[in-house]
Amino acid sequence: MGRELKWKWLFFFIGLMVMSLGVSMIIKGKAIGVSAWDVLHVALFHHIGLTVGTWSILTGVVIVGSTSLYLKEWPKLATIINMLLCGTFIDFFNWILPNSTGLIVDYIYFMLGVIVLGIGCALYISPNLGAGPRDTLMIIISEKFSLSIGNARLLMEAFIAGIGWLLGGPIGLGTIIIAFFTGYIVQSALPFFRNMLHTKLNESVTNNVFPSQKTDKLAKES
Repeated sequence: MGRELKWKWLFFFIGLMVMSLGVSMIIKGKAIGVSAWDVLHVALFHHIGLTVGTWSILTGVVIVGSTSLYLKEWPKLATIINMLLCGTFIDFFNWILPNSTGLIVDYIYFMLGVIVLGIGCALYISPNLGAGPRDTLMIIISEKFSLSIGNARLLMEAFIAGIGWLLGGPIGLGTIIIAFFTGYIVQSALPFFRNMLHTKLNESVTNNVFPSQKTDKLAKES
């Protein structure tokens, strides 16, 4: 694996971890509300058992299988890794983060969680290795019904949140805040991480193309 690809995967993996941390923080402050998909995941957890992360993985499996059949193509490696690792990281952070002790802590968890979630999303998107299962579904809905990406996301998440709410999931004002503000945070942070990645890739290219020049320079300095 080349250095450029290593940097891309590093950004991708760290992004998934940070994004999952944000999800777990929001879940800890669930009195305010959680994201549309987590309304469903938390509801399934309370009704059936398993863990929130496991339900994230299982719903991802259903989505990946369905979208692959519809598109008649195998899912990308990054999509599968996204599906598996996000749920695993969510369970890990749910385990190590302390539970909320009151409404003030709920608000702190929620506000920090939304920011961390947006930053993590921007970080994992920046190397452009492939969309996650839910983003792939959103793109299909957009193309199928001739909707903008924003409207397709709104339709998809409203439907999923509705199902989760009927099952008793923690929908609230926070669910709406997440829907509107996460996109803004991602949009603001994405150029920063893309520039950072671009800088790292340029450094890798320089190190590969001019290794002898750097060696000569070090030799002269010593």
